[in-house]
Amino acid sequence: MINFEEELKKFHPSLEVEDAEDAIYNQDMTDMADLVVKVVKEYRGFEEEAEE
Repeated sequence: MINFEEELKKFHPSLEVEDAEDAIYNQDMTDMADLVVKVVKEYRGFEEEAEE
């Protein structure tokens, strides 16, 4: 049987939408698109050096 008083003690309210947005957008995480852009820029830099 569920002990509601025990469950209420464990309860933690979820973040409000604005707080959740801040928590998500304030993380500085590199994703695959960032990595691809970095690799392409480095590759173009190597091509330019080879042409000189």
